[in-house]
Amino acid sequence: MARRLPPLSALRPFEAAARLESFTKAAGELHLTHGAVSHQVRALEEHLGTKLFARNGKRVSLTVPGRAFAERIREALEEIGRAADAARTRNEHRLSVSVLPSFASRWLMPRLIHFMESHPGIEVNVNASVSLVNFAAEEIDIAIRMGVGPWPPLVCERFLDDEYFVVASPKMNRGKLPKTPADLLAPDVRIIREDRDYWPMWFKAAGVPFEDRVRGPLFNDSTYSLQAAARGEGVALGRRSIVGEDLERGVLKRLFPLSIPSLERYWFVSPKESWNAPNVKAFREWVKAQLAR
Repeated sequence: MARRLPPLSALRPFEAAARLESFTKAAGELHLTHGAVSHQVRALEEHLGTKLFARNGKRVSLTVPGRAFAERIREALEEIGRAADAARTRNEHRLSVSVLPSFASRWLMPRLIHFMESHPGIEVNVNASVSLVNFAAEEIDIAIRMGVGPWPPLVCERFLDDEYFVVASPKMNRGKLPKTPADLLAPDVRIIREDRDYWPMWFKAAGVPFEDRVRGPLFNDSTYSLQAAARGEGVALGRRSIVGEDLERGVLKRLFPLSIPSLERYWFVSPKESWNAPNVKAFREWVKAQLAR
């Protein structure tokens, strides 16, 4: 039996490529590279000794044997999925959330105790990560991500817009803080940057010519950029959603009234089968209620 089976790891990439008639779209759906899908399909063709796709440049189309094989494989994968659903013992009292580190540490964690108090029967697991979630391989019920979205075939709900404004420690440069946006370009002021770099957009809104040069540290998450700003290492762009506590405590100070809208929004992201689970639904409604307050 083992000798008759094709490479099992190639079946999902093949099924997706056959259904979408595109290696690129299949790669996007499975979070793989185009090359990985192409390699898996070729391995399958070599095992079967027949061409499953006709290739014309970047375009692919199923051959007659490929179409027949795809129909049988799709039925088999659906049956495997049904068998897995029947065997899976899901813990309805557990909620696993993947969330950006900045949103986790600065918004979610200070409030999470209230969710647990109002839902004592739900065990909450928080996974702070900037990486994409592979819901098929990871035990994650719902993710909170910031981006342009949506990301089909996942279920996505936009729940929060955001904005950026300039913040700095009141003690930076011994309390001699920039008084105008143009002062931010002074040689003794460091500009703290992130992968999401909104500084050019902010300076343009302020009417200040800005040369795109790095004069400060670069971070991949807002948690670190705001911590650096709080230590007095430079000025940063703070997101309204996560900087509020630092402003209230006086650790950071907003320098100018000008703010710019974020081009990315916060989204709930979940597989369709998890979206309406009671614990997931309760968590989404709680987050939105907290934001409404």
